Amino acid sequence: MAIYKRGNIYWYKFRWNGELIRESTKQSNKQIARNMESAHRTTLANGLVGIREKRPAPTLADFLKGDFITFAETKHAAKPGTLRYRQGCDMLKKSGMGKVPIDEVTDQHAQQFAGEFARLSPSGINRGLRTLRRAMNLAYRWGKLEKPLKVSLAQHEVQRDRVLSEKELKEYLAKCPQPWRDCAILIADEGFRPGEVFALQWPHVLLDSRGGLIRILEGKSKAARRVLPMTPRVFQVLKTRYETAGKPTEGWIFPSASRSGHFNSDAAKEHHKKALEDSKVAAFPPYVLRHTALTRLGEAAGGDVFALARIAGHSTITITQRYVHPEAESIDRVFANLGVGTKLGTKIKIKSKNSRSQRADLATRATHLQLGS
Repeated sequence: MAIYKRGNIYWYKFRWNGELIRESTKQSNKQIARNMESAHRTTLANGLVGIREKRPAPTLADFLKGDFITFAETKHAAKPGTLRYRQGCDMLKKSGMGKVPIDEVTDQHAQQFAGEFARLSPSGINRGLRTLRRAMNLAYRWGKLEKPLKVSLAQHEVQRDRVLSEKELKEYLAKCPQPWRDCAILIADEGFRPGEVFALQWPHVLLDSRGGLIRILEGKSKAARRVLPMTPRVFQVLKTRYETAGKPTEGWIFPSASRSGHFNSDAAKEHHKKALEDSKVAAFPPYVLRHTALTRLGEAAGGDVFALARIAGHSTITITQRYVHPEAESIDRVFANLGVGTKLGTKIKIKSKNSRSQRADLATRATHLQLGS
């Protein structure tokens, strides 16, 4: 019996009278899957083929409307601002690909979609293509497709690689309305994602006379959950907010009348636009604040891409490497630290920038945030 597993779901395949029979059992139990294959063979042997006719796959538009959007809305119910697939779904449903059954969609359809929306920028086209890729991967995981679809994105998408100068950042922050100014400082100093800052609550921060710590509870991946020390500027911003709010023990740090209850990206866009107009700084997307922070933190990390990945909340170092550019002097310094004439096999002690007592102190303070595993 040809039972095999795709994701968490068992499939079976066999040949009957020269025809390949392949079907998902929609089961994660191997024995049940074997029984279903055996029942299918018996049905074929008894000539009851009509009973087992394969149900037609839904069209892409129907799948997006009935399955994908429902899943996305449920998954992001607590963070409605992060539901970035709705626009992509609308684009896909309006396209010629929307009427194609999902088991017949190919990368060629994706490229035709790109042609239909050629009037948009590559970033605009990729909004729909990324939605398609996510939707088809879920269809595969749910046993509706035999294999995932590889989707080629539009080329020459504008990357958010600009790094603000100290002068630009200072002039920009001076013109930012509140609460965006404080949010922007946290992003530009700590390297947080904007959404991570908006969703901060008072139990997520520790303020004391020696500084402070910030805990990020959730994000794009498990790696997004992290605890970082505050810069002096961030400490002052949060301390001022804390005292002004009456030293609360719970609630949002940046509350608002929005549906989520806190300041969000929609309001931030308006504040950002006004700050750019008033400061006369050359236009940039808000995410450049995070890119600027990570670039500078990468320089301070001395090329330690693993440390920077922990700070940034990246699940892999592939993205982090964009922010680490070791110069010739840095490379020479690494080898110089080994000592002239060092022999292979010699044990080398690397001194930490923090003393043992400082590291112990930081660990003790972090326990106050009740760190999870």
